[in-house]
Amino acid sequence: MADTSDFRNGLIIKFKEGLYTIVEFQHVKPGKGGAFVRTTLKNLKTGKVLENTYRSGESVEIIRVERRKYQYLFREGESLVLMDNGTYEQINVDQKLFGDGEKFLKEGIEVDLLLDNNEEIISVEIPIFVQLKVTATEPGFRGDTATNVLKPATLETGAVISVPIFVNEGDLLKVDTRTSEYVERVKN
Repeated sequence: MADTSDFRNGLIIKFKEGLYTIVEFQHVKPGKGGAFVRTTLKNLKTGKVLENTYRSGESVEIIRVERRKYQYLFREGESLVLMDNGTYEQINVDQKLFGDGEKFLKEGIEVDLLLDNNEEIISVEIPIFVQLKVTATEPGFRGDTATNVLKPATLETGAVISVPIFVNEGDLLKVDTRTSEYVERVKN
């Protein structure tokens, strides 16, 4: 058993019968009373974020996971087909494990699978930033640049995001998959 002194960002622990990753932690030593550790935890299945406080030295169960790179190939019904780059073995993964970021996946993109000791998939991590081409958007008009005017744009994966007025069809964009937001226009 480990304790709170082993905490680090990205560590996966068992908490309330679920698996959580530590997003952030802070060791606090008040002038009066015992020390404690304040943590921000993210559920690996649902993505729900919560805060919890541990007494300093409290025991926690650390989950050992293996991270493997897989390449996204295509969608097949309610699952996505991934290929191991080393063995070329293909597996089907339930699309629910991808969360909202699944709409930004295009063929050939690499994702990380987190596997437990029983080779079961715990979570799927997609890249934080992806580059996608705009397939449809309204044309921008001159003079609309006085304020941060946004318009909808459809990307090559079918996802729709809000983009600045100067973005045109055919532009390559950098998109944040965590927030579904436009980051910048990429030079070709």
